[in-house]
Amino acid sequence: MLRALLAGIAFIILTIVLVAMLLILRAMRLPGRGVISQAYSRMICALLGVRITVQGALSTDRAVLVVANHVSWLDILVIAATAPTIFVAKSEVAGWPLVGIAARARGTVFVDRQRRHRSEDTNGEIAAQLAAGAAIVLFAEGTSSDGNRVLPFRSSLFGAVRQAGVEGIRVQPLSIAYLRIHGLPMGRRHRPVAAWYGDMDLAPHLVDLMKRGPLDVTLTWGDIQASRPDADRKALAQAMEQAVRRITTDVLRGRPAAVRS
Repeated sequence: MLRALLAGIAFIILTIVLVAMLLILRAMRLPGRGVISQAYSRMICALLGVRITVQGALSTDRAVLVVANHVSWLDILVIAATAPTIFVAKSEVAGWPLVGIAARARGTVFVDRQRRHRSEDTNGEIAAQLAAGAAIVLFAEGTSSDGNRVLPFRSSLFGAVRQAGVEGIRVQPLSIAYLRIHGLPMGRRHRPVAAWYGDMDLAPHLVDLMKRGPLDVTLTWGDIQASRPDADRKALAQAMEQAVRRITTDVLRGRPAAVRS
């Protein structure tokens, strides 16, 4: 419990520092928000005992829509610690203490999934980021799972590729798999320990993870798919769902996954 308390205090202090630095950089229109966010994410992962293995690599030669499965709030920290990305997050995150301010300051695109008619506005924001050459992470399931499976992908936000109107946008699958705790393999029964889903409260889940100790997660980058402005969003969503599910299944079963080097 003492370890969890100290880690919690450090988490709050680091997040306050991050928010202050991001707001200063944004106000002064200076670069560096991505570097600072990455350094922060690495420190928080180390603080929580999250050890990251990366297979493959993010496409960095042009704009890319990264399509990932979603297991936990930890996913954002894990991805941000290893790759310069901007996230699409549910609108509730914007209201979280400190975290919401930090998310807004680093350019997060918020989506209100309860108001489907707003998806066009969200697509417009994603499209603008893609047109500017950013790497945008979309958790296409629309919610988080228990870590044992990949849920069906929603296609609505894939329309951003068409809306960006830019040739050569890449679409790349990303698999997130939590595999070990205290160095021991997690099976189907224990994998939900890392997951944050359903109606779980964030604070108790955070404290529980701090108590449990080291956690191992594997990020696997799949094959890049070039996309055209006239791409069919439903076909694209289906292709990415199949790719992410295949990779995740292989990783959870301990089989090597074909990845981009």
